[in-house]
Amino acid sequence: MRIVSGTFKGRSIKAVKGSNTRPTTDKVKESIFNIIGPYFGGGIALDLFGGSGNLGIEAISRGMEKAIFVDWENSAIQTIRGNVQELGIEDQVEIYRNDAFKALKALAKREISLDLVFLDPPYKGQKINEIIEFIHENNLLSDGGIIMAECLKEDVLHEAVGGITQTRREIYGITAITIYRREA
Repeated sequence: MRIVSGTFKGRSIKAVKGSNTRPTTDKVKESIFNIIGPYFGGGIALDLFGGSGNLGIEAISRGMEKAIFVDWENSAIQTIRGNVQELGIEDQVEIYRNDAFKALKALAKREISLDLVFLDPPYKGQKINEIIEFIHENNLLSDGGIIMAECLKEDVLHEAVGGITQTRREIYGITAITIYRREA
């Protein structure tokens, strides 16, 4: 995998070993960022199912001030740490080994306001709708903030939750990328 654009364009990052994670391909990642960015003037990103850190690191490369990475798998956490250290961006990240909902509760307690949220859970048993509902109920997304959800194309996601509205859905093979934006 490589960083597609920005400060670290062309730099390689390591994938998580094994078959428990499914990295977003460079082609799909480039399409995602062309839709949501492509560049940012600061802000905080959350990569909730971090895997290798691919999406959050790309967001930092493209101008996000900070990224928070969460994953349940120890191998993913170690991979994220290694990739972050390799790029020298330790001061721009927080990394947590935790369940998605516990991590969201901790962020809500800290009253964090997120500008960009990546939801790329394992396809089986994903709870994207519930996560978006939690984000809305706990006011975790800033005005104008974006959520990117990756799932199987047959999965049905909410059109809107409160002021968080689906703005775009693209299909790439078996994968659907759904973009939400919170109205300002």
